[in-house]
Amino acid sequence: MQADLNIILPEIVIAVYAMLALLGAVFTVKDKAAGMLIWLTAALFVALAFWIGTTGSGARTAFSGMFIDDGFSRFAKVMILISAAAVMVMGQDYMARRGMLRFEYPILIALSVVGMMMMVSAGDLMSLYMGLELQSLALYVVAAMRRDSVKSTEAGLKYFVLGALSSGLLLYGASLVYGFVGTTGFAGIIAAAEGQAPLGLLFGLVFVMSGIAFKMSVVPFHMWAPDVYEGAPTPVTAFFITAPKVAAAGLFARVMFDAFGGVVSDWQQIVALMSVLSIFWGSVAAIGQTDFKRLMGYSTIAHMGFALMGLASGTAFGVQAMLIYLAIYVTMNVGTFAFILSMQKDGVPITDIRSLNLYSKSHPGRALAMLVLLFSLAGVPPLLGFFGKFYVLRAAYEGGLTWLAVLGVVGSVIGAFYYLRIVFYMYFGDEGEALDPPGSAVLWGVLMVSAALIGLGWLPGINLFGIEGAAQAAASTLVK
Repeated sequence: MQADLNIILPEIVIAVYAMLALLGAVFTVKDKAAGMLIWLTAALFVALAFWIGTTGSGARTAFSGMFIDDGFSRFAKVMILISAAAVMVMGQDYMARRGMLRFEYPILIALSVVGMMMMVSAGDLMSLYMGLELQSLALYVVAAMRRDSVKSTEAGLKYFVLGALSSGLLLYGASLVYGFVGTTGFAGIIAAAEGQAPLGLLFGLVFVMSGIAFKMSVVPFHMWAPDVYEGAPTPVTAFFITAPKVAAAGLFARVMFDAFGGVVSDWQQIVALMSVLSIFWGSVAAIGQTDFKRLMGYSTIAHMGFALMGLASGTAFGVQAMLIYLAIYVTMNVGTFAFILSMQKDGVPITDIRSLNLYSKSHPGRALAMLVLLFSLAGVPPLLGFFGKFYVLRAAYEGGLTWLAVLGVVGSVIGAFYYLRIVFYMYFGDEGEALDPPGSAVLWGVLMVSAALIGLGWLPGINLFGIEGAAQAAASTLVK
């Protein structure tokens, strides 16, 4: 028991912190403590990310295999913790100015992060579901945090309905798997499904995949996702698009290889189809969008399609490519939302991309940083976004999915249009009223650091900041 508790110590630390913070805030200063709690929670996340990234080694299991601590889960947890910390800190000023900063906000984020960490370490269908629901229940609340806003309330309700549907599909699939295998443990499932899986088990697999695909917002399980991203408060949208997507992708990979790694050919084509549909739907649907948040919602659908391209290859290199892609994706989106959070006119938040007309004249430094991030999102070399796409395209090609790689290139070209359109507005748009000067030093710092990481990571001496080797080590622990 003591050994099991030591393995899940990071999750215990966050859960205990969240409960103590909740009790402390309720019985003392309440919302006056919100700002302090955000910084404390972010500091805790960064400290735990450093601890997990530097002290963990090998693969360990806890509670009879229900919880797995290995290189793959540690890589994903570091991404989740750092992105959650960055999004919380950069959204504090925005929420405080608009009367949305409640002490419950960082506590709910902390509880959702515990669920995400549980998801990527799940070794059993029961622990998988527990982590998924802990993440989801907290996110439903933060989506509707602005109670006086119809759009925010609608976002929370739609997210809840989607979550309930995905949970139902997942539970039905899990019950089918259990019925045909007689166990909920991934080790038992992969032993029973080795070589030729029973037809009923494959039906269960499809339902489980559908439930997880909802959490990734991939086509055809993307319904209402852009509506939720548009309606939720902007800092919450930034969180939805980063950490939970890493957790969902990590869970997808965990289930596919740890539970169904013996029947790769049975799920490979399904994942490949979801990948190509997501790339094209996200790229085409974003073309007509003028709301920056909604545009980024469709962009996320397309990027999750590229992440699935690595998983579809069914190889260790494919998982490595997916992890590299996710790390670059999170960095680009954190910087992009730091820019979106700073957009305002007369103190009112603005998300219309047409308000960026000739933005480069009044704020040349910020415009240049945003140009770097947008070019990287489009996959323009030599920025890191190009290398992220190169890795997943190469993984698909080497995995025998040449058609998927070719379609991925076509989809990437289509998607470049709406990113370059924003660049056009910033540098060549019509003269109009300028946006307010950005006042937050935190947002400026996050934007510049993100752009510097994306813009310099390709240099030979830097070499993707070492994530290539870390991702390879993480993938090798998952794909035996």
